[in-house]
Amino acid sequence: MSTNDLIEAARSSKAWPFQEAQRLAKRLRNGKPDGSPVLFETGYGPSGLPHIGTFQEVLRTTLVRRAYETLSGGAPTRLVAFSDDMDGLRKVPDNVPQQDMLAEHLGKPLSRIPNPFNSPHDSFAAHNNAMLREFLDRFGFDYEFVSSSDRYNSGAFDEALRGVLRNFDAILDIMLPTLGEERRKTYSPLMPISPTTGVVLQVPIEVVDAETGTIRFTDEDGSVIEQSALGGQAKCQWKVDWAMRWVALGVDYEMYGKDLTDSGVQSGKIARVLGGNKPEGLIYELFLDAKGEKISKSKGNGLSIDEWLDYGSEDSLGFYIFANPKSAKQLHSGVIPRAVDDYWQFRERLTEQPLDKQLGNAAWHLLRSNERHEDAEAPGAGDSLPVPFSLLLNLVGVLGAEASKDAVWSYLDNYIENADPAAHPELDLLVGKAINYNRVFIAPTLKKRAPQGGEAAALKALDDELAKVEPGISAEDLQTIVYEIGKREEFGFENLRDWFRALYETLLGSEQGPRMGSFITLYGIEPSRKLIAEALARA
Repeated sequence: MSTNDLIEAARSSKAWPFQEAQRLAKRLRNGKPDGSPVLFETGYGPSGLPHIGTFQEVLRTTLVRRAYETLSGGAPTRLVAFSDDMDGLRKVPDNVPQQDMLAEHLGKPLSRIPNPFNSPHDSFAAHNNAMLREFLDRFGFDYEFVSSSDRYNSGAFDEALRGVLRNFDAILDIMLPTLGEERRKTYSPLMPISPTTGVVLQVPIEVVDAETGTIRFTDEDGSVIEQSALGGQAKCQWKVDWAMRWVALGVDYEMYGKDLTDSGVQSGKIARVLGGNKPEGLIYELFLDAKGEKISKSKGNGLSIDEWLDYGSEDSLGFYIFANPKSAKQLHSGVIPRAVDDYWQFRERLTEQPLDKQLGNAAWHLLRSNERHEDAEAPGAGDSLPVPFSLLLNLVGVLGAEASKDAVWSYLDNYIENADPAAHPELDLLVGKAINYNRVFIAPTLKKRAPQGGEAAALKALDDELAKVEPGISAEDLQTIVYEIGKREEFGFENLRDWFRALYETLLGSEQGPRMGSFITLYGIEPSRKLIAEALARA
């Protein structure tokens, strides 16, 4: 397949990363005028640790970046992970040590607050920035880390700050109508840092000289101060800061959550006043909990990235995040098993699909996320998972307290060739995840009921058939046996669904379950007959 074929397919693809890339390509036409790489940005507030929202934003931005590279025939790109560590600490987070010490530094830039953690970093922000880089590196993202405090303190933002001072009144005209009466009295596009307390001040300022960067304001002690706004002695308000950053860095693409929609509108207007443009970008919906309520850090009603990775794979998380970014998603443990299996089904189908379908396949995008590929192929495309995750969960659920990796692999020998963890590392990873998931979410809910009515006779008939099967019988043949028993009128099932529900509830202790032919193959004929005997003993 030629590169031109791939580019043509990308130009007409309806997959959302390509839709985003197409808008960006239309805007840039033949790339940036100076020939520099197209710049993608994600933002991070280092008052807290990286979380699943950080992951999804960097991943989704990366997917658009890779789509743009494909669409443009390999145009150079960059991804900047920007830390807003000049922001003042507004409140002490609940989940950090040395609360009293941090309270003494409220209002100061995060990069100028002592480190409360037992780590070698020299400030609160430096510790959290290191955690961000470690977090992104863990997932193999290709990015450049940029610190707000480094840019302010080094003078790299000075020319952009002069632009803010030159256009001070125009920025006020944009912002003041959006504020309440009390806020208007103290609002200034630029916040000076007190020379006496080091606090980022929310006070009106007077621009004395835009070219030298000189400003005048009243400090916390009532004294009138005249000082430079350059070199880290002041910081822009949030919406002004966002716009100034876009212009100073030359950001071409940045996505953000629905909660920042208004900020995006105002920052876009300010960017134009500063002589730049608002970047292209997607406004994505936020995550919800199992009840459909907005996830809140203070409530703790969400699912952390570490919790997801305890019970599912990184690929499954990426797959779940990929679909419909403009629709809110419920993020809870119950969505993990299906996400794992769906990812592998999409990945297995990938090489059999025509090119246009490949470009709409989440696995195509996820397999390419951490590195560039100049053609349609990516390592791992077409790979299959020998045993579905849902089936692993059923096996582990039946094993109960005996569930260990060694025990699970001993049963996998019934189902796959060369049942060696070293030969199937991705399956081995999921065996561990299934054990974890079962222990926390399945085992406490399992309750095998007694057979009712004709169910006992049907189970006895299934046992009789299993006693007669030849060694090595296929899962499909076993499934046929199960089907035929369920169809027999003498057992009184209205439909096959009732028969399968009876099997799941009496043998596995759950309302849903796997293809029974596959389960019996995996678990083994004799162990399956033992399950039936135990169920019949409860009748």
